[in-house]
Amino acid sequence: MLTQATIDQPPLHTAHVGSQSAHASPCRFCGLPLQHVFVDLGRSPLANSYLKPEDLGRDELSYPLRAFVCDDCFLVQLEEWQTPENIFSDYAYFSSYSESWLDHARAYVDQIVARFGLGPKSSVVEIASNDGYLLQYFLQRNIPVLGIEPARNVAEVARRKGIATLIDFFGEATARKLRSDRHQADLMIANNVLAHVPDLNDFIEGMRVLLSDSGVITVEFPHLVRLIQECQLDTIYHEHFSYFSFVTAERIFAAHSLTVFDVEELSTHGGSLRLYIQHSVRGSRDISWRVEELRQREIKAGMTELAIYTSFGQAAVDTKRRLVELLKNAKRAGKQVAGYGAPAKGNTLLNYCGINTDLVAYTVDRNPHKQGHLLPGTHIPIFDPEHLSATKPDYILILPWNLQREIIDQLAFSRAWGARFIIPIPEPHVVA
Repeated sequence: MLTQATIDQPPLHTAHVGSQSAHASPCRFCGLPLQHVFVDLGRSPLANSYLKPEDLGRDELSYPLRAFVCDDCFLVQLEEWQTPENIFSDYAYFSSYSESWLDHARAYVDQIVARFGLGPKSSVVEIASNDGYLLQYFLQRNIPVLGIEPARNVAEVARRKGIATLIDFFGEATARKLRSDRHQADLMIANNVLAHVPDLNDFIEGMRVLLSDSGVITVEFPHLVRLIQECQLDTIYHEHFSYFSFVTAERIFAAHSLTVFDVEELSTHGGSLRLYIQHSVRGSRDISWRVEELRQREIKAGMTELAIYTSFGQAAVDTKRRLVELLKNAKRAGKQVAGYGAPAKGNTLLNYCGINTDLVAYTVDRNPHKQGHLLPGTHIPIFDPEHLSATKPDYILILPWNLQREIIDQLAFSRAWGARFIIPIPEPHVVA
C-alpha cells in the first residue's frame, strides 16, 4: 500500500519561527514577514500529482496546505513547497476538454478583436497558453499569435494545431529575449496563470517589458472576494501560490508602472475578474468607471482589513463538516456515491475533508490523460464517464462545481435510474 511521506522541513526560501500565527517567510509581493494565517487545510499532495496503479507501493509526498495573508498588501499566499519546474513541466490539465471554457474563449476573442481593432498586423501573446484552446480562435482570423507554455506535453498539443508555442516559464528574462528578437505584444493574455507564479514581481515586470507602447494586457483570475464570501476553499492548492482581490492586484501592477484601465466581473471559476491593463506613462486609454466602483466596493466589503481574512478558517471547517455528514448519511442509507471530474480543486476538497473510497467509490473524467489513474492522497480511481452507466450510482458528487450546469446537462441520462447530484460548494447540498 502506498504510504504518505510527510514533508516537515521548511518550504522553499522560508524560515519558520515556530508559530502557527507568526511566520518568517516574506510576502511574495511587498517582502514583509507573513504573520497571519488565512486558512489551514492540513496536509495534501500536489493537486495534479495523479497516481498510476503501479505507484501504490511507493511513498506519496504530502505538504502542509496553509495560506497566509499579508497585513500590508493583503495578498493571500501559500508557502512554496515545490518549484514551478516540478509542478508544471509535465501537466495533466488540458483546457480544451471543457466546452464551456471553449465558449468562454471564443466569446473573448470576438469581443477583444472588435474592441481593440486587432488584425493581421497585430501581435497576440498568451502566457500559459495550454493546448491552444484560446489562440486557435485568433489564428482562424489570421492574427499572428505566440503561446508561451512551460508544460511540454501540453505545448506539443498546441503545436500540432499549428500554434507557435515557446516552451518556457515566463518572466523578465524571457520577455527581454523576445524583445531583443523584435517581438512585442499588442495584446498580451494571462488567463488563470497569475496564481501559479511564485515570483510575481519578475513575472509582471516581464509583461511590462514585452508589451508594446500602445498594447493591452488582459488578465483573468478567480476573485478572492468570491472565494471568501462563498467559502471556495477548494480553490486553494499548492499549484496556486497567490489569491487576489482587485485592490491588491491593482497595487501590484501599479508597482511595475502598469495601470488597470477597465475591469469585468466574470462567472468563470466560481467568479473571476478580467483586468485590462496598459502602460502607466505611454497608455492612452481612459480609466473606466468600473475600476473605481469595484475598488470602493471591495474596501467597503473589508478587503483592506484583516478581520475578513482571519475569519475564513472557521467557515472552511463548517463546510467540511456539512459535506462529510451528507456523504456519511448517504452511506448509512445504503446509497452509492460516485464523483464527476478529477480537477485539482476536487483534490483539495477531498483531502481536506478526509474523503476516500469509503465514501466516494470512484470518479469519472472526460480527459483521457487522467483516466486509469488515481486521485492523489485519496486514491479514488478515475474512469471514463461511461462507467456511470455501468454502475448507476445513487449520487454523483460534482467536483468541478463551477461547471455544474454544463455537467448536469451532460449527465441527463443518469436521471433514468434516479441519480441525484451533490454540489459541495458553497453550501453542500443535493439537487435532482
